[in-house]
Amino acid sequence: SLDRRTRQSIALDAKDVPLEVSYVSAVANSTGISVMARSKWLNALHVRGTISNINALANLASVSSVVYGDQSLNKNKKNKKKNKFKETFVETLNYGQAANQTEMLNGDFLHDFGYTGSTMQIAVIDAGFKGVESFSAFANLRDANTANGEILGGYDFVHRNTDFYANTGSTHGLSVLSTIGASIDGQFIGTAPDAQFYLFVTEDAANETPLEESLWVEAAERADSLGVDVINTSLGYTTFDESRYDYSYADLNGQTAFITRGAEIGASRGMILVTSAGNEGNDPWKYISAPADAPSVLTIGAVDASEGIANFSSFGPTSDNRTKPDVLAQGKNVYVVNNAGNVSLSNGTSFSSPVMAGMVACLWQAFPSKKAGEIRQLIIESADIYNNPTAQRGYGVPDFETIYNTLSVEESTFNSLSIFPNPVKTEFQVNFKGNVLKYHLKIRDLSGKILMEKNVSLSEPRVNVSNLSSGMYFAELEFNLQKRTLKLVKR
Repeated sequence: SLDRRTRQSIALDAKDVPLEVSYVSAVANSTGISVMARSKWLNALHVRGTISNINALANLASVSSVVYGDQSLNKNKKNKKKNKFKETFVETLNYGQAANQTEMLNGDFLHDFGYTGSTMQIAVIDAGFKGVESFSAFANLRDANTANGEILGGYDFVHRNTDFYANTGSTHGLSVLSTIGASIDGQFIGTAPDAQFYLFVTEDAANETPLEESLWVEAAERADSLGVDVINTSLGYTTFDESRYDYSYADLNGQTAFITRGAEIGASRGMILVTSAGNEGNDPWKYISAPADAPSVLTIGAVDASEGIANFSSFGPTSDNRTKPDVLAQGKNVYVVNNAGNVSLSNGTSFSSPVMAGMVACLWQAFPSKKAGEIRQLIIESADIYNNPTAQRGYGVPDFETIYNTLSVEESTFNSLSIFPNPVKTEFQVNFKGNVLKYHLKIRDLSGKILMEKNVSLSEPRVNVSNLSSGMYFAELEFNLQKRTLKLVKR
């Protein structure tokens, strides 16, 4: 996680601080209260109890406000306190039947250069992964060889169990994962077959409750702490088993749903969050769901093999009139590995999202100095109707070959940029290559504060840091509005 932030010059802040233990204990020990989930990002607990017992929590010194999933109970409530809890390979791959869903995005172009997701970490947050531990389609992810992809771990947040392969009543997550990481040579290869994965269960297959949103935020926080680069979410929330918890279209404004707010914080931590737009395009409710309304999330709609819009793909815009979905990938008649371990056809933005998430990881592997937001924006700007977005197609189908060719020119002066020695005792030197003769250097501490700023040139490449205390810093080098951040260790 720290390495990811170093690459993107993202400072630590209060949202990274764990929940205050005494605050949690005060709530957990209150009469009739069960703590179901917790979030450091949102400084919140998800609790269950009677209305009277929950209302009593507002009297605790540590509680700033209480917000109910049943929004009718929130009317006319005012916060009494502040600053406490806010709320409770280089060779051509034989894709087999999966060829079109990769080639539509020109993802095979990246693969041919060897960018297949190697070293990139992807978290899949979903409903269940039973079969991944045994089906041959995922053997490459279980062979203890991280060079050709690997499952690094996971957790079942619904059942609070480390067995994330247990039968949850759904294998939705298995099929989602397959579109990214499955590998059956000549039959099926996902869009990032060499990536590393964490598998998290947050969706309760038997129920639809607001708790699932909170569990998702927990999983996203776990992903952040593990250093995950990309999160795929093929889930969405608008209606629940109890209708009083339902969201209205007005709530899809990028700042209301708990999961949406958590997703925004996740993006601010330097991860790229990819999510499905939803499958309600044919329904009276035709709109996207949460967290697809989050401004910084890359929201994916669905098309068929000929790039025609899938009629089930949910519509935008958000209620505050932002374009969503952002971009499109194949989600109609898309090939997946099913619950029998076989390659079969399926439908849904649940699959267009991970198809895209895999390509995001491959692109970021190719250009690791780019920030998460830059990668997201480049993908959007490469889409075929970027200048004329529509309610259901968003900005259209992106082109990863175009992005790669553009960035290759931009980054040529940065690819070999380095500093040495590192770690450093008193003085380091900037390694100049290419045509650049001068960089502007800023050295920042982990909070982002600038401690030193100067120009370094080919004739004067040395930088004295003897006045810095021992520790880790960010060395930020800028040229012609391009910037690269390197980790600097002072001994």
